[in-house]
Amino acid sequence: MADVRKSIATFVFRHRILVTGVVAALTVFFAAGLPNVTIKTIFSDLLPVGHPFAETFRDHPNFGNPLTVSIMVKRKDGDIYSTETLQKVWDLTRDIDLAPAVDHDQVLSITTPKARYAEATPFGIDMRPLMGDEVPQTAEGIADFKTRVNRSPNVRGFLVSPDGSATLVQATFIEQNLDYGETFEFVQNLVEEARDENHEIHAAGQPMLTGWVYRYQFQMLLIFGVTLAALFIALFLYMRNVAGVVTPFITGVVSAIWGFGFVGWLDLAVEPLLLLVPLLLVARAFSHTVQYIERFYEILAVVKDKDRAGEIALRVMMGPGTLGIITDAAAILLIIIAPVPAMQRFALFCGFWAMILIPTSLFLAPLILSALPLPRNLSDIVDRDGGGGGIHRVMAKFLGGVAALTYGRKAIPTGIAMVIFGAVTATIGWQIKVGNPVEGSSLLWHDSEFNVAVRQINNFFPGVNTLEIVLESKEVGEGSLERTARKAETVHTMLTLQDYMERAPDAPRATLSFADYLGASVRLYNGGDPRWVPLGFEDSDTQAAASASMMGSGPKAFSHVVDMKQQNATVSFWYKDNKQETVDDALRHAREAVEKVGVEHENFIVRLGSGTIALQQAVNDTVEANYWEIVLFLNLMMFVLASFAFKSFIAALILLVPVNMSNFVIVASMSLMGVGLDINSVLVAAVGVGVGIDYGIYLLARIVEEYDNQEGDFGRIIHEAVTTTGRAIAFTATIMLIGIMPWYFLSGLKFLADMGLLLGLVMLINMMMSLLVLPLLIWFIKPKFVQRNDLIVCEHVDLSRYQQEG
Repeated sequence: MADVRKSIATFVFRHRILVTGVVAALTVFFAAGLPNVTIKTIFSDLLPVGHPFAETFRDHPNFGNPLTVSIMVKRKDGDIYSTETLQKVWDLTRDIDLAPAVDHDQVLSITTPKARYAEATPFGIDMRPLMGDEVPQTAEGIADFKTRVNRSPNVRGFLVSPDGSATLVQATFIEQNLDYGETFEFVQNLVEEARDENHEIHAAGQPMLTGWVYRYQFQMLLIFGVTLAALFIALFLYMRNVAGVVTPFITGVVSAIWGFGFVGWLDLAVEPLLLLVPLLLVARAFSHTVQYIERFYEILAVVKDKDRAGEIALRVMMGPGTLGIITDAAAILLIIIAPVPAMQRFALFCGFWAMILIPTSLFLAPLILSALPLPRNLSDIVDRDGGGGGIHRVMAKFLGGVAALTYGRKAIPTGIAMVIFGAVTATIGWQIKVGNPVEGSSLLWHDSEFNVAVRQINNFFPGVNTLEIVLESKEVGEGSLERTARKAETVHTMLTLQDYMERAPDAPRATLSFADYLGASVRLYNGGDPRWVPLGFEDSDTQAAASASMMGSGPKAFSHVVDMKQQNATVSFWYKDNKQETVDDALRHAREAVEKVGVEHENFIVRLGSGTIALQQAVNDTVEANYWEIVLFLNLMMFVLASFAFKSFIAALILLVPVNMSNFVIVASMSLMGVGLDINSVLVAAVGVGVGIDYGIYLLARIVEEYDNQEGDFGRIIHEAVTTTGRAIAFTATIMLIGIMPWYFLSGLKFLADMGLLLGLVMLINMMMSLLVLPLLIWFIKPKFVQRNDLIVCEHVDLSRYQQEG
């Protein structure tokens, strides 16, 4: 294998023009795909394929559709029953009906024809709109309107708050036409224009949440710019030479062009919240390049020739660098096992980007370094005692102190401390919550406009979070005239489900089904006598009640509870929030209710479920199952690769111990920070695992290389490895921490701020686990594989021979 590495390194430097030309041509090719890059959210792609809840939503998207915006109009100094307030509701309703991608059939407020009250006439029950063609202008007209609202039980509580001080305007959007940014700006402008001294206006719903993320995109890019600037400043202060700063810059830019160009050519949409992962990959390009630069300068100080130093460094770093990059990429690519289209696109995009660091950071970096001027401060950079002063002296003292803790007499107390630390973090890590730990969204700060809106709507109305249990007709043919939702068995199943859920502990705030309309109509038809509310058990009874209820209105007025053909229906349950505890309780009781009524019926089946509660759980179930699968498969993959590369199972175990300790520390940190595992944070956590393994690979490869140089003295071996290769590890982790920490103070997105803290911890944790735990294991085990000279990933180079030749 050493001969292969030598041949490749020789070829690269002998044909540098060819290699550079190939890289340049590929860069131009990928750059041509950049104009096609699309950054957007596709809601349905965030839902797992095959999960029963997600499939129920896909089959019945109108029931509990999360793509609904709720705008609350609240009167500050009284109730809504004034011409001023009702006119504002009227205007908002008509204006939002002009919003991009709105479903005109699903705009609802007390000023739309769908909001109706029932009135008995000599000819039967007449379902009339609450409001006519204009807003009431007189006191008598206002009083009459208020009376009509009070006679409509399914308007009170759902569209008008119990105290009468607030009302809702709701609009559902068509996903295929939805541009979140455009729609959000349209709706947000309406909200801001409608606010005045007498009215509070709040807007919530998934389109608004995603819209806020879109609005913060420019801020995210500015923060990323601050991060990159901080990285370059730290790089300049550390390297203090042209080659050491320019080389990581070029490799980072080239890798970014290849990565984004790749998704551009494939026309893959990039999720906005996941843009921080490409930034991490730019940092990984920096990290691998800095590892090579450090070794290049170390060799250059001996052999005094740039080309020869570059070739030798490439031979030495090719093995650990390739293995480290492959494990980085594998940690991302394994995310593709999660059956969530957005995650799979992410895995393909970022996995490819991680893999291209082999040509950009391993093979391009040596050619750049060999073409740039020799650094004048070479002796300062390679001085392990920090004689150059400044940051080099601080780092030398730090690494010397860390190394001293991992061998000799200090190793035992250090080892005990690491065992205790690992046990504590593993205990905390196992308690990580999956899902949303807060009311509203953990993506935004608690006092953000969106989360305030969610809390306000939850205070005055049943809320914005629903759970749907769908009664799906078995008669689904196009020409079918079977109105399953009108049948007695269907209607009474709805009522049984509602009754069970309303009696359960932590009952929903409100329930609604098609059956609620039928009972109210029968009662009205019989003079308002409440004894007529219970429905009969014959199909003729419920069919008559349905006909009475829908008299004077079309099926669109009931589309939130039954489809246009009255074949499929839903029972809706509203909950106070979407915290994971609420979700768990709601679904547990819903499963019990479905079990009580049974799934299979003669004409229909009962499907759980849809709505925000069920869809959130669908994602959580997938994340929880697949995260640990990803970690397991990643461990297996790293074990196989490391065993093959180092020709030792012990080597693989030595690498995996600090990586898994780091993973538990990361997950424990998320738990303590109140950050749950979800579709966004799980991806960052997976990347963190890959970061840790390549730190360990570089360090272990250097330990193997130093065995002969230090005559088998493990104390000297560990000290030499930690103070040389460990310097690049410590530097890249430190500069990433410096670059990421501003996120917490600058970001309007709580998610980005939390990920800034988390990634800072990822870097520090992986650095310390690599520099402390791995050397400790080497010291206590003293493995025999470090004595071998035929390892695939390592190469022993006698620099004194090159010095003599020079």
